Amino acid sequence: MSGGTGGRAAADRQVDLPFSFGGASAGRIALLLLLFVLGAVAGAAGALVQSGWFPGGLLLALAGAAGLFHGGARLLRSRGGALAPAAGWLVAVVLLTTSRPEGDFVFGAGLGSYAFLLGGMAVAVMCATLGLGQQPPASDARLGK
Repeated sequence: MSGGTGGRAAADRQVDLPFSFGGASAGRIALLLLLFVLGAVAGAAGALVQSGWFPGGLLLALAGAAGLFHGGARLLRSRGGALAPAAGWLVAVVLLTTSRPEGDFVFGAGLGSYAFLLGGMAVAVMCATLGLGQQPPASDARLGK
């Protein structure tokens, strides 16, 4: 048996995951919860606006969702910042697609409703998977020095 430092070195090593939710501080968790609630509000507002002012309202709802998803990713400097409002948006939109006991529902069976649902999901996936364009540290920028 070799020395006991090999196991300790393996325990001290950090694993780099392909995604990052960042640290779990109280402020970060509060921001993620706030982004989740804002995503739910954006989903509910977008559901009402997209059918009210059809061509412009659809674009406005999708642009608002894209701004929130991308802004959350920029704010938290991680993909988790885009996933939190996207999850809130998805929960609100799915809850609004169900019919009520009275027979009322928010989404009609039109092209605009399907474009909002699929377009919003596509925007959420794009904002969550696209990188933020991180620059390498200054010492690694010029390898010749």
